[in-house]
Amino acid sequence: MKFIGAHVSASGGVENAPLNAQAIGATAFALFTKNQRQWKAKALTDKSISQFQENLAAAGISPRHVLPHDSYLINLGHPEAEALQKSRDAFLDELQRCEQLGLQLLNFHPGSHLKKISETESLEVVADSINWALDQTTGVTAVIENTAGQGSNLGHRFEHLAAIIQRVEDKTRVGVCLDTCHTFTAGYDMRTADACEETFAEFERIVGFNYLRGVHLNDSKPDLGSRVDRHESLGKGKLGWPVFDYIMNDSRFDDIPMVLETIDDTLWADEIKQLYALQK
Repeated sequence: MKFIGAHVSASGGVENAPLNAQAIGATAFALFTKNQRQWKAKALTDKSISQFQENLAAAGISPRHVLPHDSYLINLGHPEAEALQKSRDAFLDELQRCEQLGLQLLNFHPGSHLKKISETESLEVVADSINWALDQTTGVTAVIENTAGQGSNLGHRFEHLAAIIQRVEDKTRVGVCLDTCHTFTAGYDMRTADACEETFAEFERIVGFNYLRGVHLNDSKPDLGSRVDRHESLGKGKLGWPVFDYIMNDSRFDDIPMVLETIDDTLWADEIKQLYALQK
């Protein structure tokens, strides 16, 4: 069974996110549990936590189908010790917020080497950062999102994801979120069913679908291999519908949160309906 939603607003408090998801017919969703562009945030109140859980139940959405996203400021592969610790502390706080809310996943971008250390060294730092944070938390899986590969960002190759996972000590608490736009602009074609077969076979061989914990469903403004991260509404970009048709009819994508981050939120309810209509 497929569980689809969007990255909804948590404006006014995290407790509003499940209601915003319900309003668009979502069966899964993503949210920020704090302001994603600030390092510090007020602690979650007991009232917000209980209301979040009540609203989640009322919306009929399981905690395992919620995919929170951490702050964009965090760089778990930072080459400088002081900045790295700042990122690690912020990541730990994000994991702890998920713990408080009773959520099981935290999605994050792996980080950037900033051209100051090698890719290999930075990937090792990312894995060590994950180990450091997981050691201080329980019950939440660190979900690495693949990237488009802009600038010095890590994670645009399946090999990067595999290298991080290999070094994470608790394999039961690490996973991957595949973003369709990022995958495409990183150089993996998915414009036809045959291309999807090839790309996902490569993902299975290098990473493994047993690590797949979520999907971001986005069309792409840039072309194949451009290494530029710019999302588009479904069917209006360079990817088109074939990859979404493929995903909706492949059981390897069952029972995980699949989340729209497309650019026009007024289309989300329709896009969710269109996706479900693809099922054969």
